[in-house]
Amino acid sequence: MSDKRTLIDLNDETSDDEEITTQGAAGYAKKPAEIVHSNLYDDVPTTSSLVSEVNENSGNYPLDAQNDHPPLLLEENALISGNITNGDARGNGQIIPDSEPIFHLRSRTAAASTPNYESLDYEVCENVLFQDEQRKRLTERFSPRKGVIRWIIFIQIGIITALIACTIDIIIEELSELKYKFLKNSVDENVPLSDASGKDLMVPFLYWILLSIVPVGIGAAMVTYIEPITAGSGIPQVKSYLNGVKIPRIVRIKTLAVKAIGVITSVVGGLAGGKEGPMIHAGAVVAAGISQGKSTTFVKDFRIFKAFRDDHEKRDFVLGGGAAGVSAAFGAPIGGMLFSLEEAASFWNQNLIWRTLVASIISVFTLNIVLSAYHGLNDFTFTGLFNLGKFDTPLKFDYFELPIFMLLGVIGGLLGAAWNSLNTKINAFRKRFISWKFAKVIEAAVVAMLGVTLACLMIYFINDCRPLGNDPTVHPVQLFCEDNEYNAVASLWFQTPEATVRSLFHDPPGSHKITTLTLFTIIYYVLSCVTFGLNVSLGVFIPTALVGAAWGRLLAMLAFYLFPQANFLHPGKYALIGAAANLGGVLRMTISLSVILMETTGVETSFFFPLIIALISAKWVGDYFNEGIYDTQIEVNHVPILPWEPMPQYKGLTAREIMSSPVVCIKLRDKAHYIYKVLKKCDHNGFPVVDDVRDDRRSEGRICGIILRSQLIVILLKSLYVENKQFWLPETTIQTFRDVYPRYPSIKSVRKLDDNEKYTVDLSMFMNPSPVRVNPHDSVPRIFQIFRALGLRHLLVINNENRVAGIITRRDFIYK
Repeated sequence: MSDKRTLIDLNDETSDDEEITTQGAAGYAKKPAEIVHSNLYDDVPTTSSLVSEVNENSGNYPLDAQNDHPPLLLEENALISGNITNGDARGNGQIIPDSEPIFHLRSRTAAASTPNYESLDYEVCENVLFQDEQRKRLTERFSPRKGVIRWIIFIQIGIITALIACTIDIIIEELSELKYKFLKNSVDENVPLSDASGKDLMVPFLYWILLSIVPVGIGAAMVTYIEPITAGSGIPQVKSYLNGVKIPRIVRIKTLAVKAIGVITSVVGGLAGGKEGPMIHAGAVVAAGISQGKSTTFVKDFRIFKAFRDDHEKRDFVLGGGAAGVSAAFGAPIGGMLFSLEEAASFWNQNLIWRTLVASIISVFTLNIVLSAYHGLNDFTFTGLFNLGKFDTPLKFDYFELPIFMLLGVIGGLLGAAWNSLNTKINAFRKRFISWKFAKVIEAAVVAMLGVTLACLMIYFINDCRPLGNDPTVHPVQLFCEDNEYNAVASLWFQTPEATVRSLFHDPPGSHKITTLTLFTIIYYVLSCVTFGLNVSLGVFIPTALVGAAWGRLLAMLAFYLFPQANFLHPGKYALIGAAANLGGVLRMTISLSVILMETTGVETSFFFPLIIALISAKWVGDYFNEGIYDTQIEVNHVPILPWEPMPQYKGLTAREIMSSPVVCIKLRDKAHYIYKVLKKCDHNGFPVVDDVRDDRRSEGRICGIILRSQLIVILLKSLYVENKQFWLPETTIQTFRDVYPRYPSIKSVRKLDDNEKYTVDLSMFMNPSPVRVNPHDSVPRIFQIFRALGLRHLLVINNENRVAGIITRRDFIYK
């Protein structure tokens, strides 16, 4: 992947409070090896020596090469005067200015080159304003319950996601119908006979190229120049967001618009990809937009759903939107819910499962009604975008076939691991050599031309003619075949990938030659690997299932050729098992994938056992070599996602060994000047609030709570000072802070205070008075479980006197 083809565009805004300094940008261009860590910043990875410092919001802060120590980010003597010997900082007795904070250098291997991602605030700030709101709701007799409104939002998410899915599907179907009908007519006009002499295949070939590169070029240009975050399927970005990592621009309306148009153009252009993966991203955008009751893109506040304007509530709705997107894509409400829980969700509970299921069911029901009416069906049987059709006869299996299914799973795991490894190397090549935006658009067009060229060469050189009547395509092509025959090779290419998968599942035995499926499997395997990573909006599910269905059917044909008496070798059954095995080898999902395939194809529950055997075998074999493609993308882009379990390197460590100390703290009643300068000079997002400060040493104060950067900026912006308390106190509520969510203003928006203005800020009513705290001797694995389970962003470390000892953030758990 290219520089801009990461999970975020590093040239885009990195946060809602963006302050990237010149030093940070320059530091990031270099390859940091070892860094010094100060808890001035949130989520900063650390290593052993003094080369550079990585900040969550601001990139890397290189050290002062002449003095061999990090530059003081607070002006010398601006906040506190005097000098101390910084023994804790391993300064070897060096005298440094006594400005807060002093630096504590730690020796620990970590991800020094991690880009500047932020964390989300999943912890609810239960301050005085929040508690007042809770008490007020108990006294309001006719106020609608928050739980009822939450149900209404989930139902709306399901309906709107389904409508978007229907729109995308209908446009793709109509445009694809026009495209392939035109190509069929072009072929019939230029090559109508079995004898190709005197006729020219070049004209339809040129038409095919033109009808491929034009839509692909349009989609790639939109993704590259308008919204780079829409590249790919979007599932890794949504997964990272649900894990607690802020991915800029991921849930904006403009993102949804570019995603939808990009999917349409890419699928119509014939790239080896599908529209199912991007539907998950689309559902997440819909959920994030509806649940907030306002649009920051159009600067429109509808004054509804104000109680849900925080990261914690928004996260749950995004999960429901992702489930609704999966359900709409596959017509699988149970599978959609399980997919969100197995692959995407990092935090869930029983109530969330129930609401997610309702959103999935509503999404499938809405899509079923709309598409069934569009296709003229009276029984509402059009269940999803990925409609694989029902098998004519129930799929049965014998117990002696179970080892065969397991073997197919092993093959799928090996092919999936090889696909993931090859795709990672191709994307690394792109990242290094294809960095210009124009080059990315050209690359997408070249790959589209490559696919058309390979398809035409395969059609031209392979003679695979079949009698009419069993033709799987809507427009069978006679190309190089006799009358009453159609070209079986062309039937694989002259339709959308979803239709080809359906054909491989349901075509009768003898519909293809062994040579045809062999070459098609090899070509589409390589083509799909090259395609995934282009700057286009495409998913990996369809090409992966198509390759698996092709080699699964191929193996059944080979086995039947060797053992003609083996009547159990139904090609459609083995195509389904091959698709499941290949999907398991690439995606590494098991339960949700098996349920999705069952709901999509309508197979009996008795066939669940062969599917799960193939999927588990593929996952175990693939996991031996590498991770699934989504996790691989997340790792390659250095997103600080937290796994379910801590890494082995943390065993035996304590909080004292990973925490940052001392901490930039703010007194319970502090000067507005000090707060303003702290926000100007450092970029981290959480500040412990302390009292009982000795000799103005805030970093050694007694813990009272924690205050967020966004809260402090709002306080300064609205002048919520003690001196003018009588003016703002009656009108200040928790909604004062929710109104600016999610794009909190920057400290640049705050007017600089005059030196003569001696204002004081009392944080007692704004801070979170009950932050999660641990002791320095607590084990890191136990701390990780607390941090992970509660979705924390900051974890305070306190000593026996309840004074600040250090702070732990997300990146302190990320080893590389």
